[in-house]
Amino acid sequence: MASDLESESSGKQPFSNGRPSGWLKVGAVAAASALAGGLAAAWYYRGTLNRLRQEESHPVDAESSAAVDDLSDDI
Repeated sequence: MASDLESESSGKQPFSNGRPSGWLKVGAVAAASALAGGLAAAWYYRGTLNRLRQEESHPVDAESSAAVDDLSDDI
C-alpha cells in the first residue's frame, strides 16, 4: 500500500516504455539533415573549393596581377 505522500502511480514513469522521446528524434533528424546539407553543399561547390585550394598553395603576386590589368587596359 502507498504511503500518504505517494500515490500508486507516482513511482511509475509514463514515458519509460523503451522508446526514445520526441525531442531525441527531432535532434537526430536535425543533425542528419545538417550533415546531409553540408555534404551536398561541399559536393555542389567542389570546383570552387578545389580552385581556392590551388590558389592558396600558389599565391599570385600583386605586381604580376597589376601588370596583367595594365595590359588589358591597352587593348
